[in-house]
Amino acid sequence: MTASIARRRRRGLTRFLVAGPLLTVGALTGVPAAHAAAVDDIRINEVVTTGDVDDSIELYNKGTAAIDVSGWILKDDDNGSKYKIASGTTLAPGTYRAFDVHGKFGLGSDDEARLYLADGTTLVDSFAWSGHSDPSWSRCPDGTGAFGEAALTLGAPNDCGTGGGGTTPVAWPGSSTVATADAADVFGEDLSGLYQGGSVLWGAQNSGKLWRLVRDGSGGWAPDTSGGWSSGKTLRFPGGSGSPDSEGVTFTGSGAAGGAFVASERDGDASGTSRLSVLKYDVTAGGSTLTSSREWNLTSDLPSTGSNLGLEGITWIPDTYLSGAGFRDATTGSVYDPARYGAHGGGVFFVGVEGTGTIYGYVLADSDAYTRVASLSSGMSGVMELQWEPQAARLWAVCDDTCDGLHHTLKVDASGTFTTSAVYDRPSGMPDYNNEGFAPAGSDECVAGSKPVYWSDDSNDGGHALRKGTITC
Repeated sequence: MTASIARRRRRGLTRFLVAGPLLTVGALTGVPAAHAAAVDDIRINEVVTTGDVDDSIELYNKGTAAIDVSGWILKDDDNGSKYKIASGTTLAPGTYRAFDVHGKFGLGSDDEARLYLADGTTLVDSFAWSGHSDPSWSRCPDGTGAFGEAALTLGAPNDCGTGGGGTTPVAWPGSSTVATADAADVFGEDLSGLYQGGSVLWGAQNSGKLWRLVRDGSGGWAPDTSGGWSSGKTLRFPGGSGSPDSEGVTFTGSGAAGGAFVASERDGDASGTSRLSVLKYDVTAGGSTLTSSREWNLTSDLPSTGSNLGLEGITWIPDTYLSGAGFRDATTGSVYDPARYGAHGGGVFFVGVEGTGTIYGYVLADSDAYTRVASLSSGMSGVMELQWEPQAARLWAVCDDTCDGLHHTLKVDASGTFTTSAVYDRPSGMPDYNNEGFAPAGSDECVAGSKPVYWSDDSNDGGHALRKGTITC
């Protein structure tokens, strides 16, 4: 042990929960724009400073492309300490690699792990702490979450026990405060599902209405005054009849050009009868009313529910992610193969049931046929919203005041099944509103490691239905 390592080992031995902030760099300077986003997918994922394993730093590739990390440099809080990653070292998507750094420097009880590009000056990621690991400081979820004490899992997915990756709720991973994001008394009650697609925020209202919202210049959203959207557009079932109880809305990778997909639990004109349907609408059409061009009525394929406890949330996950992640098709028992389903929009639609908290995955064929490929528990008694967040490769399942505003994230595990990766309390500064909608912004809105998120309050508390907060990117 060198003298500098010995000194570092003697620094305060008392262990604490994380006191230093998680530091990440959202924009890499000196890196060509075409490569910066991919390079930023390499994250410090686990740090070990004590115990039976020598000082180690684990890296994880949370992206979708292999990254060559040859020559990259690991440092502690001393710029004179350097560990150079060996030539020929590449991290494939979703892989982990631990580096034993103790021969170059020691990791103390009040220290920092830093990752640089090969130039030694461009910081990629860093993490600081004020207490030795016991036995590990680990991100939960992998690559995207906050650091906490966890079991030792170098070279494998993190096991966070009752921390961010377990089932015990932890603090919201963003600002504790929220603000209103709409003018007073714009929507009234029953605004439910949300979906943000770039500069547009879409909102489904239970009264059979779809809203197209644009930015109001003050950080919030207002109805689009063009194209007949100023008061929202009325939705109808195919043929122009009925009033869908529209609870959720999502889009495929084709965006607005591919149509809006709305989850409905019943026909408002026959409110005592369940009609668990996904409806497709052409949102580029004019007029004040949109008639569904296609309906996938899933009622006969799903367990019966109360007529007002049916489909509440909907999101779309692309085939490319699912097959690449090894998602297991419950119909075949094998890795999901989109080719066996013919034309179907390039992904799987996941819908959440309010009354049971169950999430179902469906391939919705262009022919109006459907196939259920997944059935999974959200871990909550009810699901009010589902959102796929591609940047973090996680599925959000959100509950309203029925569950005190809990938010679960789910990821595809080694068995090919979506399982809970983290459970978050609502932001501490947000009352227990009847939030039935939730929408995270895209990666293009990340600033200094944070980006906006939005909630819709079905009860319109205080005359406001939309609120804005943040989460870490």
